[in-house]
Amino acid sequence: MKWNSFILDKTSRFKWYLKIFNGLYCLVPMLLVIVALLLTLPGSAGASACVLEDQSPSGVQQDGDIILGIVLSLFRSTKIVVKNKFTEKPSPPRCHNPSISYYQHYLAAIFAIEEINQNANILPNLTLGYRIYDACTSESRAAANTLSILTGRAASVPNYSCNDKGTLAAFVGHLLPTLTHVVSDMTTIYRFPQLNNHLKSIHFQTSSGDEIFFNEHGEVQGNLEIENWISYPNETTAIRKVGTFNSSAPPGEQLLINKPDIIWGTPLNDIPQSVCIGTCQPGYRKAGIKGLPACCYECVQCSDGEIANVSDMENCIRCQEDEWSNEKKNKCIKKTIDFLSYAEPLGLSLAMLAILLSITASIVLGIFIRNRQSQIVKANNQELSYSLLLTIILSFLCTLLFIGKPKKVTCLLRQITFAVIFTISISSVLVKTMTVLIAFHAITPGSMLKILVRKSVSRCFILVFSLGEVIICIMWFLHCPPFPDYDTRSSVMTLQCNEGSAVAFYIAVGYIGMLASVSFITAYLARGLPDIFNEASHITFSMLVFCCVWITFIPAYISSKGKYMVAVEIFAILSSSSGLLGFIFLPKCYIILLKPEMNVKGKGTSKKK
Repeated sequence: MKWNSFILDKTSRFKWYLKIFNGLYCLVPMLLVIVALLLTLPGSAGASACVLEDQSPSGVQQDGDIILGIVLSLFRSTKIVVKNKFTEKPSPPRCHNPSISYYQHYLAAIFAIEEINQNANILPNLTLGYRIYDACTSESRAAANTLSILTGRAASVPNYSCNDKGTLAAFVGHLLPTLTHVVSDMTTIYRFPQLNNHLKSIHFQTSSGDEIFFNEHGEVQGNLEIENWISYPNETTAIRKVGTFNSSAPPGEQLLINKPDIIWGTPLNDIPQSVCIGTCQPGYRKAGIKGLPACCYECVQCSDGEIANVSDMENCIRCQEDEWSNEKKNKCIKKTIDFLSYAEPLGLSLAMLAILLSITASIVLGIFIRNRQSQIVKANNQELSYSLLLTIILSFLCTLLFIGKPKKVTCLLRQITFAVIFTISISSVLVKTMTVLIAFHAITPGSMLKILVRKSVSRCFILVFSLGEVIICIMWFLHCPPFPDYDTRSSVMTLQCNEGSAVAFYIAVGYIGMLASVSFITAYLARGLPDIFNEASHITFSMLVFCCVWITFIPAYISSKGKYMVAVEIFAILSSSSGLLGFIFLPKCYIILLKPEMNVKGKGTSKKK
């Protein structure tokens, strides 16, 4: 081969060139094993049987008293994919693409053997020779190379040795495990040792005085030079020292590299990129691409609430609960605190509406008090009407507790105030309807139902119905009372009242809904009684509105977030209370103010046909 004669003739020229392989002195201790193996070598056969056809490429060899077989790679192989016809010999794998890294291994082997031969203390009175073959990263060529080394000639003869100059002592395995196994499987048949690069606890000194050894992990220790190989267009190569590695130096000073001396070989002499994409800027993180190497990734912007404050971050950093990421996702900033306040249009509008409705209800109450001697006021249970109007006014005003910065006191008061006032209000409506229904059936002489239409009985009913809601609220507040809390799940930190127990809240609202449903049914049954002042029909419509409002409130409340949950509850309170005021009391005010001729006792009753 061309590279065979080139290497042998130019050995002296490359003396200075081979110093870079001092770190590969691991071959020296391997070769020391050979001396101990000389007494157990297999015998040699004569040369008369070596007549087979040469089927493997020639190698590089040097005679010596002890011969070392080396199988390595200088080229890469290409397999020709063809359909075998079995009528002719198949084409062997072709060698192509010489590798400079593989060539280093070849030079290191020759350099190590020469160093051993020049040192009389290692193998006194003995010369070390070699036979080096190129396996071309092919298992079949590795097998042919091994047979050629065993035979002593390029034309391999199994079970025969044609070595007439020196004794074959051992083999050095290939760096690739697959090729090493091929060589090992063949050489172990003839009991040749397999030297490889897995030896540890080796310590020796070079001719220049440098110590080379392996630690317990098989890592090279010693003083090494780092060199920059420069290939020029005219196919020449230059070497320059750019740094050193000294394993005995203090931590942080072991590796020294002079970066300005490095020539990268790129058009602008800049560091070549070993990735598929450039640097990921702050605000972005690396994200691997499925099916591509780890050096290939894409830059993905950090999610909301996360940042990347330096370049090429693997993972984004989550901001603290009271912070949020800025628009560029490279810095955490303090969140703004938000709540339903009087300063914003929504809070101000609801507050003004609540005050306006409470004023309207107060005017209605004043009208009823002023006309308390009129027939329509007396006919509809005057005391219950006053109680209902008063609770409606308080229902409108209690919504003001929901507006403003939530505090511990307001969080406790607003729910218990709303629940108890609404319960009293609906209980008054229920008792009013029950009174009408019972009074109609108590006209029979001797009926015991007359007892139930007394004012004291009505008060007892309201007290009993309201007591159930009071018990629910007491259990709620003793177990898990409401408290101010921050919702930090978005860019704005919402300050709101945490209900403590959502189950307790819905039980309290459900109890009010149950009373409203009973009131609706009772009013519906009493709607046909023969009395022009019978307000059962009006109560029926008011309860229908009340139930519709609170049925739609639940899904709207659950789907809302932050201050809008508070706004939904305020709207439900104002709407349902307005339904009671409008359907029950405004028709009576219409008669009192605009139709006084109907507000007389003679017009108060009528008979159904």
